[in-house]
Amino acid sequence: MKKPKWVVEKEQARKASGPETVWLFGLHAVRDALMNPKRQKLRLIVTKNAHDKLSEAIAEGGIEPEVVDPRNFSAPLDPGSVHQGAAMEVKPLSWGSLSENCIGRETPRVILLDRVTDPHNVGAILRSAEVLGASAVIGTRHHSAPETGALAKTASGALERQPYLRMRNLSDTIVELQRMGFLVLGLDGEAEQTIEETLEGKMHLPVALVLGAEGPGLRQKTKETVDHLVKIDAAGGFGSLNVSNAAAIALYASKAR
Repeated sequence: MKKPKWVVEKEQARKASGPETVWLFGLHAVRDALMNPKRQKLRLIVTKNAHDKLSEAIAEGGIEPEVVDPRNFSAPLDPGSVHQGAAMEVKPLSWGSLSENCIGRETPRVILLDRVTDPHNVGAILRSAEVLGASAVIGTRHHSAPETGALAKTASGALERQPYLRMRNLSDTIVELQRMGFLVLGLDGEAEQTIEETLEGKMHLPVALVLGAEGPGLRQKTKETVDHLVKIDAAGGFGSLNVSNAAAIALYASKAR
């Protein structure tokens, strides 16, 4: 018997909401999670060598580690995961609402991601966002990378400090930011103006930068919702940038000076 549409949609929403727990791995990711008081820690598996390197963080994290032989590392990770002898099961972080994270700074900058699903790209964007002072990185619940061990390892600790929000609908989120006073710019290689040209005389405004997935770029609905389409000033004939590199350059170009 075919399931009713509402049952299918409920199951899809539950699946898309992400796992109830996440396994973080790697010395940097585990250390920063141990030292994050907001992170709910459930289980820590370490080798003797990793335990020695993480001893101070383990003491601060308040969790009893399971010290195991490297040949018997039992954490449920993908075989290719470079865990460096440390893995920890945690609850995903809850950062709160859009307004809680995007209002308050003098000249806030926000990154929005349109169908950027590669956890390595999102992890690298979180790292750049932290370094360059972004208020938040925002994706969607269905078509963006969820919080995973691979994302956390690439973020090199930034996941614990840099707000990463996953909203239901990107266009609605853009409209909400516009109502909050943000100037929303969508990055498009075919745009006529650069980021700097568009922001001339407007650097004091809150700015949100929207980046699309490599290849397809921004969806048409996104292009129609942003305030302006902009491009990164590049040498003539140069190809497109990786989305994480583009995010870092766009953030730097939009910083108030």
